[in-house]
Amino acid sequence: MEPKVYTSPVHRYHVLTKGLLYSFLAALPLFIIYEVLILLTAPATEVVVRISVDVWFKQLLQLFGLDALNISLLLVLVAGIFILIRKRGELNELRVSYFVVILVESTFWAILVAFVSSSLTNWILPGMAEQSTGSTVQLSYIQELALSLGAGLYEELFFRVFLVSLFIWIFSKWFGAKSWACYISAILLSAVLFSTVHYTGNMGDPFTMSSFLFRFLFGVILNGIYVWRGFGVAAWTHAIYDVIVITFLGA
Repeated sequence: MEPKVYTSPVHRYHVLTKGLLYSFLAALPLFIIYEVLILLTAPATEVVVRISVDVWFKQLLQLFGLDALNISLLLVLVAGIFILIRKRGELNELRVSYFVVILVESTFWAILVAFVSSSLTNWILPGMAEQSTGSTVQLSYIQELALSLGAGLYEELFFRVFLVSLFIWIFSKWFGAKSWACYISAILLSAVLFSTVHYTGNMGDPFTMSSFLFRFLFGVILNGIYVWRGFGVAAWTHAIYDVIVITFLGA
């Protein structure tokens, strides 16, 4: 395999951090902290909360009589070994400083995504953006923090890595090639599903047009970030946005 040629330090950072190795390593702390916080809060509260996508996955495992947490840890371990073996040629290019830059970049995207989504929602539905969208279930800050980090991991895995990639593949077969139409169709359809799922289940929010539109726009931009910058940046963008909301806006 020929070595990659980078035109600049920025190009090198962009290519490497979009790849599988950096995406896995960047997202790994989200998985660990999320599971630890869930375990820490479970004995002390009556309400045990998890991200809906995580619940779907664990319920599927439990149908087969499998220990959901142990299987999740095993899958992460197997995926890590597979990625490290497959991408072993990139290990010598690993830079710890890049993970710091990923956090800074993701924070920038989180603020920008929130501003753009909120501004467009206010412009399309003037006077409706302040409607309440909060859950009726009262959660502790630690539980909300766990959900914020879990959303960055599990929702990005499902709605971005799985759904967007699947839809791109389906539409490429439909259109005959991976054109802009494939990517746009996949991005829009996944964003609709991403917004819709927030109103399902016991922890679902009350439906309002403004909240649906905001989450749709939020999903569209996150889909674009995933396609352009990869899973790691998209996951941390989502997680950091949610942490900012629960910490500074009291949502």
